[in-house]
Amino acid sequence: MANDADLNATDTGFNTDTDTTTKPSLQQALESVLNNAKFPDANTVVSGSLTPEMVAKLAEAGIEHVINLQPEAELSFDEKAAVEAQGMSYTHLPIVDADDLKQLNLLEFDKVLRAHHGKKTLLHCDSGNKVGACMALRAGWLRGRKMDTAMQRGKDHGLEDLEQEVYMRLLVPR
Repeated sequence: MANDADLNATDTGFNTDTDTTTKPSLQQALESVLNNAKFPDANTVVSGSLTPEMVAKLAEAGIEHVINLQPEAELSFDEKAAVEAQGMSYTHLPIVDADDLKQLNLLEFDKVLRAHHGKKTLLHCDSGNKVGACMALRAGWLRGRKMDTAMQRGKDHGLEDLEQEVYMRLLVPR
């Protein structure tokens, strides 16, 4: 009679512990590479500023689109050229500070997210805070989510320093 060890070691054709055909998740591939990395869902990564070396790692990990919310003054290299050279698409929607958290800018942000829905996307700013602010405001203003849901969505995407500002803006009906 076969024991449990014999049954587990045979009849499957492969050992799932050593199966190398499975690609690592975005979190596994990028967590140690990016600054302030957040992984709110399987296809979305949020981070702080990028470097050219990070851009190459994004492509290796399977990122298809990069959305940059940093203003030009915060950029240290031609990010658009670097991203596109790696075969990814790129959108630049600069958000300088809280004054840029306006519904018009959020409508453009929403349009870009909808256009790339289902694609592996990296969203970034200097720290991830403005990405989180935009996600919270999008959830509240454009998706009609309740305050606590919208704020949690923002926090999942990096909202920290702008939390009070976003909360106050969500109090105003749009």
